[in-house]
Amino acid sequence: MNQQFTTLKKAVEVFHSYGISLSGPRKNDHFIQNLNMDPVFINGLIFELEYQLQRFIQEEKLCSAKTPKELIQLLMAIPQDN
Repeated sequence: MNQQFTTLKKAVEVFHSYGISLSGPRKNDHFIQNLNMDPVFINGLIFELEYQLQRFIQEEKLCSAKTPKELIQLLMAIPQDN
């Protein structure tokens, strides 16, 4: 449980560095439509999350994550030592 908390804390820090708030309904905002993020910045966010959390997201699964909440759920479902 403590490991999950540490992972979530790191993920929240990365999202905040990109100016994305994860509180309330904002965590369900679409990256492009609501947050107006350029795909280049979305790729940077994903790279930074993978680097900080030491987890690799498969390309096929990545297409399903269109909101911060979905991306965090995807990251948390990946084993730590993948």
